[in-house]
Amino acid sequence: MVEKSHTAGLWPSVYEPLRNFGSKVADWLAPASDASANDNAYHITMELPGVEDKDIDISVNSGVVSVKGEKSATKEEKGDTWFFSERQYGAFSRSFRLPEDADGDRIEANLKDGVLSISVPRKSPQATEAKKVSIKRG
Repeated sequence: MVEKSHTAGLWPSVYEPLRNFGSKVADWLAPASDASANDNAYHITMELPGVEDKDIDISVNSGVVSVKGEKSATKEEKGDTWFFSERQYGAFSRSFRLPEDADGDRIEANLKDGVLSISVPRKSPQATEAKKVSIKRG
């Protein structure tokens, strides 16, 4: 008879390769992205070949820019024999946390030649003037 503790210790090692499988699949389906900044704005670019602007949803919530969409197969060829297919179809989602000085209310996006460009302006630094504080007696 095998003790439960002995067999229970075997299972985690058997399933270890599958433990993070879901996150790996999400990484494979996530579009390639770049993020950069200059003095005026933060910039995010994403490769979205074959995706139309109507199939992309961009939102800003609590300092996070989320880009969601779907790349769908538009044509089905009957009678063709496929040897392989490396093109990816399906839903995708990416989120980017914005720095505190980003102005999410003024975000702009542009889709050209399969590249989505998002620009988030930086907030103007608030002018801080010294304030005189009077002292009350009493």
